[in-house]
Amino acid sequence: MKHAKFVSFTEAGARTAERAAALLPDFLTERYARTVDPSLAGTALSRFAQQAMADCDLIVFVGAAGIAVRAVAPYLAGKAYDPAVVVIDEAGKFVIPLLSGHLGGANALAERLAQGLGAQAVVTTATDGRGVFAADSWAKDNGCAVIDPPNIKHVSGALLRGETAGLRSDFPVDGRLPAHVSLDAAAESGIAIGFDTKAAPFAHTLHLVPRIVHIGIGCRRGTGAQKLETAVREALAAAGVPREAVRGAASIDIKKDEPGLLALCEQQGWPLETFSADALRQAAGEFTPSAFVAETVGVDNVCERAAVCAAAGGRLLCRKTARDGVTVALAAREFRVRFDG
Repeated sequence: MKHAKFVSFTEAGARTAERAAALLPDFLTERYARTVDPSLAGTALSRFAQQAMADCDLIVFVGAAGIAVRAVAPYLAGKAYDPAVVVIDEAGKFVIPLLSGHLGGANALAERLAQGLGAQAVVTTATDGRGVFAADSWAKDNGCAVIDPPNIKHVSGALLRGETAGLRSDFPVDGRLPAHVSLDAAAESGIAIGFDTKAAPFAHTLHLVPRIVHIGIGCRRGTGAQKLETAVREALAAAGVPREAVRGAASIDIKKDEPGLLALCEQQGWPLETFSADALRQAAGEFTPSAFVAETVGVDNVCERAAVCAAAGGRLLCRKTARDGVTVALAAREFRVRFDG
């Protein structure tokens, strides 16, 4: 679950923060009413901001925008890393997305909070204000990682000037392309959707990587996280798949409590999905069989079958590779580039 912190500075602000927090049931919310809660009297706002910028998906300041700006400014890490920061005036009349409008979802959250509060969302992002296609917003909505955020400005700048931005995709494209986005025209700036983050079809190429790859892992009992990480890294490199494409890891259910595997997934921020031997046997496709594995765990292959099961029957990108008692396979979910036009 996503994590949000609300901070307010007056009694009226504390009431507005309470109303706003109730509009986000999909977030784990914490409220800090600095003038209402005596326990916060001795705490520095800068310390609150530093911690919140590191561990939150959303920070909501209920008060003056200037306070929010000064609080978060020392801890800005970059467009791809900063959480969504939203400001609400204490009366709950205006909601302003201050930071990470697209990648962090602040613009959409501001609209959502404004609707619930009966307030006015004040969205200042140029692409939103003029109804221009925003590649970073599309990436977030479609489960893609943005590899080179500085190039967002080149693509957005071209579109705002009414120039053509190029598009290259390794996946099928559905729907009508956004205005001034072309698959055919040569362009100085453009978007490349795929796993090859070194490709440079444009002078300024914004790479979007679909998060659709599942890593199937089999291992001996007691295998450490470092050995697992090395095996995974080598499999990804051999398949030409960037780490940003990984959606999660998968294995057989008897490995659900394997310390090394759990540690690896925690380190990488990957969910771990496990399947019974019977479920793995039901996976469709041709897999690399092992009589030893079948005798040991009741199914002839763990890594390939687990990857395919986690990928909802997707195609194998990398068959079973073995290293130091670790087997790894990669499978990708079906993905299509879809536009509403």
